[in-house]
Amino acid sequence: MTLALFLGVLIVSILLGLPVAFALLLSAMALMLHLGLFSADILTQSLINGVDSFPLLAVPFFLVAGEVMAHGGLSKRIVRLASSLVGHRKGGLGYVAIITSVLLAGLSGSAVADAAALVSILYPMMRKSGYPEGPSIGLLAAGGIIAPVIPPSLPLIIIGVAGNISIAKLFLGGIAPGLMMGAALMIVWSLIMRKETVETNPKATGAERLAALKDGTWALLLPLIIIGGIRFGIFTPTEAAVVAAVYAIVISTLIYREMDVKRFYEILVRAARATAMVMFLVGAAMVAAWLITVAQLPQQLAQILGPLVDHPRMLMAVIMLIVLLVGMVMDLSPTILILVPLFMPIVKQAGIDPVYFGLMFVINTSIGLLTPPVGTVLNVVCGVGRARMSTAVRGVLPFISVYVLLLILFVIFPDLIIVPMKFFAG
Repeated sequence: MTLALFLGVLIVSILLGLPVAFALLLSAMALMLHLGLFSADILTQSLINGVDSFPLLAVPFFLVAGEVMAHGGLSKRIVRLASSLVGHRKGGLGYVAIITSVLLAGLSGSAVADAAALVSILYPMMRKSGYPEGPSIGLLAAGGIIAPVIPPSLPLIIIGVAGNISIAKLFLGGIAPGLMMGAALMIVWSLIMRKETVETNPKATGAERLAALKDGTWALLLPLIIIGGIRFGIFTPTEAAVVAAVYAIVISTLIYREMDVKRFYEILVRAARATAMVMFLVGAAMVAAWLITVAQLPQQLAQILGPLVDHPRMLMAVIMLIVLLVGMVMDLSPTILILVPLFMPIVKQAGIDPVYFGLMFVINTSIGLLTPPVGTVLNVVCGVGRARMSTAVRGVLPFISVYVLLLILFVIFPDLIIVPMKFFAG
């Protein structure tokens, strides 16, 4: 009854068009009334306590870093470097997009920002060279969702807070699956390009490649600094966000000199607005999470999924299917904040590694960024690239399929994630 009440109020509120944060607060209020605990003071205090978290300080700094990288010259230098390496191959601009996606993921951690940057720079070049419209826009969208998996990643920070999981281990554990996602995209793109005849770029000379590498070195150093600093205990993920923001600002203003005061002010305003939205959503979710615990909803869910506790792989398969379906109609962050507090107790009861679960959850919800009608990344690439949604949906289907196949492999063989995670974590 209590579980049905919470989910019923939440679903009806969202269907009525209420913002997710307010829907969560309304669901929490419904639970408080049902349990006889309603108090405006408790509600307000819980909302404030929900965002009173040191790890969440990483959110505004990584948002600033991502915006600076996109508008301060770092992104286009990464594209130039990738183009000098593989741009001459058949379908070369697609491989440039994939390599750039992986490299940008290590810079910004934002799927929307990376996808927008890729489309604005590469999509006009791909269309001019005769690349098919659907697969091109689909590839750029699919490349963008590698960002939430490879560190630094805002969703990994959010799931770390929501599930009380080590953010440092999540960061280090996301490297291998993120690279596998890039490799999977390359396989699918090579199969698509077999039938196509497209214009290829001239092969870059050794001098041109060296110049591109030299020009992009400052941008490439950032992910190495972040991952190396976390790996060797020099700084925490939160401190890494500050390092990333300061580094990006210094490089954009003093080295590349593409950032002026006006543009920097606009970046700060955008980052502040995005931070306010994320923090309010997190605060509302933490209120709901507290009441979920008080109402013993995880125990009720455990009774439903109880028979699967002794079969961790089967339990993960069922959870991943639920998350995949929810992710198709709800954005990434709300899905994490609503479902993780529900699933985490039973995941621990089944003996599933919390870091593995967190990474699988983020990979799964990232796929939802590509599926209509919500599909945030799909909507962004259509808007920036001025492409029809129907064309983008057809074009992205092969890449969604390979991501789902990869997700199934991760469920069947958890060591594909766990072993590299332990290696990177030392």
